[in-house]
Amino acid sequence: MDIIRAKQFTAAKAWGAKDIATMNGITTRLHWTDQPYKWHINDGEEVFVVLDGEVEMFYKQDGETHSTVLQSGDIFYASVGTEHVAHPIGEARILVVESAGSV
Repeated sequence: MDIIRAKQFTAAKAWGAKDIATMNGITTRLHWTDQPYKWHINDGEEVFVVLDGEVEMFYKQDGETHSTVLQSGDIFYASVGTEHVAHPIGEARILVVESAGSV
C-alpha cells in the first residue's frame, strides 16, 4: 500500500522517476522533469499522462513532425513505432505506463 502525492514529487535530475508498480511486464512510473527528453521509439505502447504542469509533445506521423501542448489531466498514447519527444514547459510531473525496460 502506498499513497503518492504527485504534485510534491521531485527528483535529483530531469526525468528522475519513482517506480510505482510492475505488473505483468508493464511498469508504471512517476517522472519529474524540467528538461526535454530525447527523440525515441518505445519497444511497445506507451501511455503518458500529465499530472502537473504542461508538456509540449512532438511526434512524427507519416514522416512529418507535429506537436501538441498537453496540460494537467491530458493523456498521450504512443502506439508501437510512434517516434516522439516530450518538452516540459517549466516543471512537469508525468505518469508513464509502458513495457518494462523500455526507453
